[in-house]
Amino acid sequence: MRKKKRRQVFENVEVIDAGAKGKTIGKAPDGRVIFMTNTVPGDVVDIQTTKKRKSYFEGSAIHFHSFSEKRVSPECQHFGTCGGCKWQHMGYEHQLFYKQKEVENNLTRIGHLDLPEVSPILGSEKQYFYRNKMEFSFSDSRWLTLEELQSDIVFEDKNALGFHIPGMWDKILDIEKCHLQADPSNAIRLAAKDFASKNDLSFFNPRNQHGLLRTLMIRTSSIGEIMVLVQFYEDDQAKRELLLNHLGSTFPEITALLYVVNAKQNDTIYDQDVICYSGRDHIFEEMEGLQFKITAKSFYQTNSEQAFELYKITREFAGLTGEELVYDLYTGTGTIAQFVSKKAKKVIGIESVPDAIRDAKANAENNNIDNVEFFVGDMKNVFNEEFIAAHGVPDTIITDPPRDGMHKDVVQQILNIAPQKIVYVSCNSATQARDLALMKDFYKVTKVQPVDMFPQTFHVENIVLLEKL
Repeated sequence: MRKKKRRQVFENVEVIDAGAKGKTIGKAPDGRVIFMTNTVPGDVVDIQTTKKRKSYFEGSAIHFHSFSEKRVSPECQHFGTCGGCKWQHMGYEHQLFYKQKEVENNLTRIGHLDLPEVSPILGSEKQYFYRNKMEFSFSDSRWLTLEELQSDIVFEDKNALGFHIPGMWDKILDIEKCHLQADPSNAIRLAAKDFASKNDLSFFNPRNQHGLLRTLMIRTSSIGEIMVLVQFYEDDQAKRELLLNHLGSTFPEITALLYVVNAKQNDTIYDQDVICYSGRDHIFEEMEGLQFKITAKSFYQTNSEQAFELYKITREFAGLTGEELVYDLYTGTGTIAQFVSKKAKKVIGIESVPDAIRDAKANAENNNIDNVEFFVGDMKNVFNEEFIAAHGVPDTIITDPPRDGMHKDVVQQILNIAPQKIVYVSCNSATQARDLALMKDFYKVTKVQPVDMFPQTFHVENIVLLEKL
């Protein structure tokens, strides 16, 4: 039988930096790095290790000798238990500092790139209540806090509607107030939970796979439209209509009231039929006079106001004169493609998700934009020599890939095409740096602009302009 390794305690450790994925950094007495989860740079703490590796430790603070000047009081009562908003205890100006530092470090250390002066990160005007999409899970066995477990109270009501505990797929933290999405989001969530509990509508049990209510999704737009989607595990029409009628009458401002009946093991809706119960099956977002139709399955940047800033910088970096053929790779619902179209001769958008391309085409038609075309397919298969021969050699390529970055075949194809400019928008500067390293013998990085889309978290977007050598 293997002996369980004892956890070590390091005393009086100064937290010196913030690293990847929001973890903070200290040094053990032997010089090895310690990655921590519950500290802020400037704290002096005692650390208990949770993992030991050859070159580093992982751990968390068990005692604070002194608190950093960078600390602030978290706004949210659920901070520390909920998995979101991990930087809520750090002042926003310091969050921006470490996000900018991460972008610069990734581009230089991973990409080994010669950089121009990096523009100061563009912070978000809204630091709370900035998200336009939230997804909550129902559970009949809510997560009990340490204080609740240690109390003598017997908790009979264990229903929850909230977020997964980090790393625990079947544990849900009940949320009283979330600071990420503006009203009436909290009111809708609380009303759904309260009505369901009072009317004996069963909450889902993910381990045993039973219960009526599975998930609740709320989407909002900057023009005041609201989408509410309830996902049911069981197909019980009477109970389903009871809840939906209550939500519709309590919140008449709901634009799209939708539902899904999903009895499969996972709760993704992308392979499910979404039923419109009342109102429209979509909402609209507006940006610079353009309207974008958003369905339950649509991808749209979750911080609407900051997405507008991101797209303006992207268009500015492209420096279009009206004569260019532009390719927009990973176009999604064609938001960037349509946003830059009035400055381009023609824009070609490519995306792998058929629903997204259908939305993109519908949006372009609705916006009376006739110089965009959209094509669906896996990027590394569609974006080939035959495609270029059929649609023309682009002067400028805009690429906004998922977190994993671009496939190496896509990077190679871009190099084969050799456009004059590439604007690379990324939600992961590490994979962005990896891709840029493959291009550095042919392109020079001339502009870098980090953008904060997600205050109170460690996530950061980055835009880079590449110009042909």
